Amino acid sequence: MAFDIQTFKTRALSAIVFVVVMLGAIFYSINSFIILFLIVHTGCLIEYTKLTKNTPTIHTKTAHVLYSFLGLAYMTISFFAITHLASAHWASVLGTTAYYVLPMLVIVSIWINDTMAYVVGSFIGKTPLSVVSPKKTWEGTIGGALLAVVAVLLLGRELTNLSYQTLVIVSATAAITGTIGDLIESKFKRMAGVKDSGNILPGHGGFFDRFDSLLLAGPSVWLMLTLFTQ
Repeated sequence: MAFDIQTFKTRALSAIVFVVVMLGAIFYSINSFIILFLIVHTGCLIEYTKLTKNTPTIHTKTAHVLYSFLGLAYMTISFFAITHLASAHWASVLGTTAYYVLPMLVIVSIWINDTMAYVVGSFIGKTPLSVVSPKKTWEGTIGGALLAVVAVLLLGRELTNLSYQTLVIVSATAAITGTIGDLIESKFKRMAGVKDSGNILPGHGGFFDRFDSLLLAGPSVWLMLTLFTQ
């Protein structure tokens, strides 16, 4: 996959807007943070429901009920996980007074991973990662994840008092599971035969397109921190 400067600019701009909006809500107050993610997860659920309803292979009432339950569980678990990362509990466990530190690191890790995976994959990517998303390569995926970990380690030690272990857990988990979340959403779009899940962001798709990585990364980071830092 050759490097396309215009595609890179589009992806970078989209990522910057994503980060600015997310971090703006996170930094403003805990209430604005919760409200924003409630809107995000509700939007993702609505678009997920439309995708499954328009999927030819999901044609029985039982199948629709099962997929609806799966989508509701997926979005609900993700919402409570990402908002719980901003709770006083984690601030106490990790020795930080800022509620926004963990959600911020998750979002930044996803952003760096997505951007660097595209750059690395464009220059040296040769091995397709999955038929679900043909443009993704193993080289880009691994390179993006490694660069996300390095960047978060460097930035995290300067801007937070979190340990190296915590920073590696958050960045590596968010990068890896964020990519898996992206593939899951791509699979649903392929099944439905559509390019984008919605059009809430002109030229960039819908909620599900923009936040597919976060939906899985949030719960995964929460689980890993629960297992290895308490």
